[in-house]
Amino acid sequence: MTITTLLPRMKPLASRKSAILSVLDIGTSKVVCLVARLQPVASSEMLRGRTHQCRILGIGHQRSRGLKGGVIIDMVEAENAIRQAVDAAERMAGVQVEGVIVNATGGRLSSQLFHAQTELPKRAVSDADLQRVLHAATAYSDQPGRSVLHSLPSGFSLDEARDIRDPKGMIGEKLGADLNVVTSDSVAMRNLMLAVERCHLRIEAIVATPYAAGLSVLVDDEAELGTALIDMGAGTTSIGLFRHGHLMHVDAVAVGGNHVTMDIARGLNTRIVDAERLKTLYGSAISAPSDERESIAVTQVGEDSQEANHLPRAQLTRIINPRVEEILELVRDRLKKAHFSAEAGGRIVLTGGASQLTGMGEIARRVLSPQIRIGRPLGIQGLPESAKSPAFSAALGLMIYPQVAGIEHFEARRGGDFAATGTDGYMSRVGRWLKESF
Repeated sequence: MTITTLLPRMKPLASRKSAILSVLDIGTSKVVCLVARLQPVASSEMLRGRTHQCRILGIGHQRSRGLKGGVIIDMVEAENAIRQAVDAAERMAGVQVEGVIVNATGGRLSSQLFHAQTELPKRAVSDADLQRVLHAATAYSDQPGRSVLHSLPSGFSLDEARDIRDPKGMIGEKLGADLNVVTSDSVAMRNLMLAVERCHLRIEAIVATPYAAGLSVLVDDEAELGTALIDMGAGTTSIGLFRHGHLMHVDAVAVGGNHVTMDIARGLNTRIVDAERLKTLYGSAISAPSDERESIAVTQVGEDSQEANHLPRAQLTRIINPRVEEILELVRDRLKKAHFSAEAGGRIVLTGGASQLTGMGEIARRVLSPQIRIGRPLGIQGLPESAKSPAFSAALGLMIYPQVAGIEHFEARRGGDFAATGTDGYMSRVGRWLKESF
């Protein structure tokens, strides 16, 4: 049986309209709910794609439970974590959250480029011609067991001319369009939606994590010239390739910061919570001359904290380094497969919680490219200091997504499938799931 999940589609945010927006970042290590006011602003030279200024009104931050590798494995635990994060954001903002924009990290994110071509009966390109060729490209995007997250036009061609941004009004005989379609496993998306809707929240849109992170941390020139955005999360490391101002490719590997923590717990025979603390306070991906002289206190599993063993810090580094190199080598292989070349001028931006590990930038420069920087959220007001780190890039990128949602192209759905505004109710969704699955 083929399962297909129809995801909500968000209406574009009016450029002159203010709005209060709520987003939900459901990750392997944390669940973050943000409530913000979006107000129209003049365009910026660095961030030209943004039409609104985001000011944070409320933030709720909760340790994630019931997820592994970005996929829900315990519905009750995940639901409780979501409820607590949303409740904290509501209390701080003084508003009731009803609808949220959610990110998708798990479910084997991938993308595929589709091309379509159509004849121009009147030679001059019209809006109807653009819709027709995009509709033709969308018709090829259905994949069994996969749900479409994004359908992004990445360029047009007119006869022999390529890389045309807006062919409307131009003259030619054949109009072509390239469409980048980002998909995820339908079952993973069903369970993600179900967990959110069990909290009596309406899902406005689901956004791929590397796309959201890219919207948050990349300046306009980086997205234009060609940049690989690497979001290093706890359970998944996801990749977004941006070029000519568009998201061109998405990929992911199911390895992240939690794997480093587990290596430490096994290697030093300590509790997972203590391993996370050691990684955060003393961990490094590169060795230093003083590591052999410095000691760290390690409590063994089942022992009293007062009887901690003292080990050289170099032993911790020797555990962390191989796993970090493995993650970056997997990313390098995926970038090569996607024909991304750092040597050809492509830049790499690291973001996400795991990118904050000491020495991550130095290892990445050696394994991936010398053109590396750590990306942090840009252009968001009202953030507490703790939320200005790379760990919150994807969550804050969800705030920017409504400003660019209008560029996506989806085939019109038949009546009864899903409301275009994302207002489908919880009970109707459950009823449809039962009907389609049995």
